Amino acid sequence: MSQATLGDDEELFGEAASEMREDVESSLAQAWSELPAADDVWETDAENALGVLNGLKSALDAGDAEAHLRDAKKWYTMGQRADAFEDADDLEAEIESLEETISDVSAAGEQVGDLASTIPSLRGALQEAEAESEDDGEEAPEATDESDEEDAEQTPAGDETEASEESEE
Repeated sequence: MSQATLGDDEELFGEAASEMREDVESSLAQAWSELPAADDVWETDAENALGVLNGLKSALDAGDAEAHLRDAKKWYTMGQRADAFEDADDLEAEIESLEETISDVSAAGEQVGDLASTIPSLRGALQEAEAESEDDGEEAPEATDESDEEDAEQTPAGDETEASEESEE
């Protein structure tokens, strides 16, 4: 091989390494852009708890972030094995940070999904319990409350001691 060919190979390798780094950085940027915006998971327009949870569940979709992360890791691994990067610590740190964020978003989405599927049955159970408690004790407490109110209305002010004395006899 001639010296000119070796020099061209080094130059080509340098270009390839530079392009690999750009590919990693581009894939990372695309992955970050696929993640939900902070305001999307914080603000809501829902009228009830289930609406809030369903909106949050939709907002916690990482989209194609995982696919872009995979591309970034693929190019990063290729570059590392080829010893193409002079300093790749920043790329490695960003990949780790992105992995953690995607994991957090996914975990939160699963938790919200679980809660959203639980709330309707919980509401139904609470409504049944309320209806049963109203049926079981509806008449007695109201009758007592009404008779107490009538007694209070019929007893003139200042005659309370006489009324309590009469009830004790």
